[in-house]
Amino acid sequence: MDESRLLLGMAAVFAGTTVLFAMFGIVYSPVLLVVAALFGVVTYLFWTHGTGRLAARVYERVERQAASNAGGKRRRTTDQRRGSGSRQRRAGDGGFGAGPREEWIPPGERRRGSQRGRQQSDPSQRRRETGRDPRGRAPRSSDGPTAAEAYRTLGLDPDADQQAIKQAYRKKVKTVHPDTDGGDEERFKEVKAAYERLSED
Repeated sequence: MDESRLLLGMAAVFAGTTVLFAMFGIVYSPVLLVVAALFGVVTYLFWTHGTGRLAARVYERVERQAASNAGGKRRRTTDQRRGSGSRQRRAGDGGFGAGPREEWIPPGERRRGSQRGRQQSDPSQRRRETGRDPRGRAPRSSDGPTAAEAYRTLGLDPDADQQAIKQAYRKKVKTVHPDTDGGDEERFKEVKAAYERLSED
């Protein structure tokens, strides 16, 4: 579940609780109005955080503070650096060797941009990027047996249904499993690969 949806859902629950406490506070006891006010504050915080407004406000405040602090400090440190011969700090550096700062994108805009990109990509492009087909299945391995080899390994006809495949697999596994007497690990791997190949189809 998306974090913003969860926060907005919590805000809705707290808003409903706030209304209930306010109504009971008016009817029964003014003490409940204080509780309603506290729930209202929590509702507001959930809502601002869920919509991304809280992060945007904090970021803007930090940027304003950094800009106001940078004016006096930058002049002073530049003069000190010129005197000591060390390199000047460029605007946009992250400080302490962190490199340039990335541009901040509010959470709501990030989500919208990523959804647009997903909708526009075609299934074959997604398959190349993720290694999976659009239905979420893993790509078939070319290392495994072919369908004909898998049927031969399990001793089945090619027209066998899934129930017959499962029964033949269980019967073979009992005889070739490495934990049984006379079991063969390589043969067990072949039987397992054959069953996996036939259960994919």
